Amino acid sequence: MNLILGIDDAGRGPVIGPMALAGCLVEEETGKELRKLGVKDSKQLTDKRREFLAEIIRQKAIAFEVVLINPNEIDGENSHGTNLNDLEAIACAEIINKINKGFKKIKVIIDCPSVSIEKWKNFLKTKINDLSNLEIVCEHKADKNYSEVSAASILAKSAREKEMNILKEKYGEEIGSGYTSDPATCKFLEKYAEKHKESGIFRQTWTTWKKACAKLEQKKLV
Repeated sequence: MNLILGIDDAGRGPVIGPMALAGCLVEEETGKELRKLGVKDSKQLTDKRREFLAEIIRQKAIAFEVVLINPNEIDGENSHGTNLNDLEAIACAEIINKINKGFKKIKVIIDCPSVSIEKWKNFLKTKINDLSNLEIVCEHKADKNYSEVSAASILAKSAREKEMNILKEKYGEEIGSGYTSDPATCKFLEKYAEKHKESGIFRQTWTTWKKACAKLEQKKLV
């Protein structure tokens, strides 16, 4: 029985909300089955299709784990000199450590967030409790090339969207997707950056947030 653990993230870039990482452990044959069902990178799926596939993935996976990294963690680590790539490596290791219990061999495939694949992989290994039964593969575009990583990408995106829905219930639909490319999110930022500064929803080390605060300050001075 060949086991593959795919790992991917969702929400690296947004200025609002958490980043999510997911790991999905499946048999190799299940990975092929998921591909036939239409499992692919979550960015290529509609919301409805993604959620439909997410439920199938959860049912067919031997195990899965999701780790959320909230804006306060991202900002705090950034201010202490830990960049987002390292933070992601630590979260990937957490997923691996939770899942890697009692299995003879697991091939771990990760969509690598860093330009320096080997350097990032070596850092990741320092955070893993037991490497003896693991084969670790880190690649760019793994979410497109491996159905197991695509499955993890779907679970990660599903988890992040659930968190964003909770924020929308609290702060209103005008919060948008949380991405800086979303005009609704940019308007929300410009309107509420100061008011909700202490709420923990913003990544305050992001340039977009700083610019929104600067605009609000300029308006006050006019």
